[in-house]
Amino acid sequence: MAMTLPDDQSRFRCAHCGNLTRFTVVRTSRVEEFWHLDMAGAPVIEERKILSEEVEQVACRWCSATDRVEIVARPEFGGPANEGPGDGGV
Repeated sequence: MAMTLPDDQSRFRCAHCGNLTRFTVVRTSRVEEFWHLDMAGAPVIEERKILSEEVEQVACRWCSATDRVEIVARPEFGGPANEGPGDGGV
């Protein structure tokens, strides 16, 4: 159901069980990165730019629902401050 990622004003919510914090996200990204390697060859990625991104699936880690995960507003942007469980009955 959620095929995009939340932004600074939104978050995931499982409409089945009410989970707000644990999700498995399967996505494909094409990125451009600046790698800074030390003399031993160990890289540190200092810059990352996402060129394209496709969200393939978002699954709730509590109830495994993939068709009930939605994006809702964070409380400070008009979303509810307290949310009860969804219709999953956890």
